Amino acid sequence: MSLAPSIAVPKARFNPLPLYIGLFCLVWSFAFVAGKIGVTYCPPLILLSARFLLAGILILGISAVRGDGWQMTWRDAAVFAILGVANNALYLGLGYTGLKTVSAGLGGLIVSANPVFTAMLAALLLGEPLTWRKAAGLLLGIVGVGFIVWHRISVGTDSFHGILFTLASLASIVVGTILFKVLAPKGSLWIGNGVQSLAGGLAVLPFALIFSNVGDIVPNAQLLGAFAFLVLGGSILGYLLWFHLLKVCGATAASAYHFLMPPLAMLFAWIVLGEHVELRDLLGIIPVALGIYLVTRPAAVRT
Repeated sequence: MSLAPSIAVPKARFNPLPLYIGLFCLVWSFAFVAGKIGVTYCPPLILLSARFLLAGILILGISAVRGDGWQMTWRDAAVFAILGVANNALYLGLGYTGLKTVSAGLGGLIVSANPVFTAMLAALLLGEPLTWRKAAGLLLGIVGVGFIVWHRISVGTDSFHGILFTLASLASIVVGTILFKVLAPKGSLWIGNGVQSLAGGLAVLPFALIFSNVGDIVPNAQLLGAFAFLVLGGSILGYLLWFHLLKVCGATAASAYHFLMPPLAMLFAWIVLGEHVELRDLLGIIPVALGIYLVTRPAAVRT
């Protein structure tokens, strides 16, 4: 019987990042389906204004009940308000307007081009290196998404004007991503998300009152379920995960996960909405997945 002292083997620490990434992709991609359901029964601007304002009130209300400190300067609060205009009011305001005449699948496809433009601007403005490996990954992502988009447009079921609104939505999320890294607000991401949501809701509210009619709302269970998911899953959980990924992964790598949105958005749109999906659509997943791997894989450490 050995009397040698036992040596405690340290347990490997659990890395929650893959879980955060997976949850973010599921929540963000399903939000296109929930948004499509929502705008079917409610004018887009009314839906968004109510979503943002309720999310902001819930976040800041929960913080007050828990006794959370403000944990940020007024400068940081102003930055989060600016991000609320870019990431909430403009990005989703334009995107939801587009969803009136564009399928949820195609809406997700267009917005998934976010990594391409983000990587270019991040290299120019943030000093994030755009290596040949990242460039190849981004190119593969473009090919995969482009293949799916080309096939979806050839079906001829989506409005050109709706596509233009969705492209403007894409530009807004790219600008919002870069602004977050450039302005680098400090403090609680939870409270910052509440400030962002309130700012986005207040920015959309005047336009909702002018250009929308409350009488066009069709109250039903589908609208209630979609609205609940958009508030709790999209505005609260989704944006909290997004800002966390931006902090820990960098703008290029975090944005690359948007390449997962096309297949997931199409899958959810097919399951929930019965939108048309063919095998040729799904073939674009292969270069997309490889592109994500190349963009997000850590560079090898030379010894």
